[in-house]
Amino acid sequence: MTAIPQTPSHPKPKTLIVIAGPTAVGKTELAIKLAQHFNTEIISADSRQFFREMSIGTAKPSVEELAQAKHHLINSHSINDNFNVGDFEKQGLEVLDQIFADHDVALLAGGSGLYIKAICEGFDELPSVKPETRERLNAEYALNGIVALQEKLKLADLQYYHEVDINNPQRIIRALEVIESTGKPFSSYRTASTKQRPFHIIKIGLNLPRELLYQRINLRVDAMMEQGLLTEVTGLLPYRHLNALNTVGYKEIFEYLDGTTDLPAAISMIKQNTRHFAKRQLTWFNKDKGLNWFQPDQVDAILSFIQQTAI
Repeated sequence: MTAIPQTPSHPKPKTLIVIAGPTAVGKTELAIKLAQHFNTEIISADSRQFFREMSIGTAKPSVEELAQAKHHLINSHSINDNFNVGDFEKQGLEVLDQIFADHDVALLAGGSGLYIKAICEGFDELPSVKPETRERLNAEYALNGIVALQEKLKLADLQYYHEVDINNPQRIIRALEVIESTGKPFSSYRTASTKQRPFHIIKIGLNLPRELLYQRINLRVDAMMEQGLLTEVTGLLPYRHLNALNTVGYKEIFEYLDGTTDLPAAISMIKQNTRHFAKRQLTWFNKDKGLNWFQPDQVDAILSFIQQTAI
């Protein structure tokens, strides 16, 4: 009897599990639990945890947490490096290839929606700009505030003005520096085309009732102060003009060091601005219909959902 030849089975596709959500919701803790469960590694999608000089104010995973699972793109760059979302897409995909060489599953965890989008869907390539253009716009922001930048963007690119988070100075400055460097609207570089990735993507969104999330934010800020945030920010005072330091938790302490406010008021502003930041994060993530929402302590339900969804 002639044996029936076996059709070779297709290799199982690799799977990227995305853990997204607002600051202080518990993404790091869940990502470590999932990394241990799947015996795999984590890529950080936090736009400030790349920078070695910024640790306490960016709520990086602790030394103990970093030892529990291998993390990538944390402490990988200096605040002096010109590292943008396009660079992150390129390096993040390279790291993913390395992880997938040895693992079927990888994790991407963070609260920077644009960086998550870059890995999952691709990011439109933008022209390079001169550092002095960015520094000048940052100086304008520091001197005149965000309203002046908003008006400048409104005149230069009305389409993007209506699309962007108008209260996010970094997004406005990024658009203006491209406009001023090229003479073309920033919106003309945004094709909104989605790149097909050679891996399966499962997106988990984490959230909590607002009062509980805000309580966690307030407690985290208090913990940061106890851990030495004031000392960290004081050491970075000579670099305050850099875009990386135009960040909640740093700019408020700079104001205290300038003598324009007292320390309790600065701490209160960090808490308030962090709560506003969390609200903006949720606004972004709520637009992503691919996110599947859970509370951070629903680990068994999240694992069950991943197993049911995985190809």
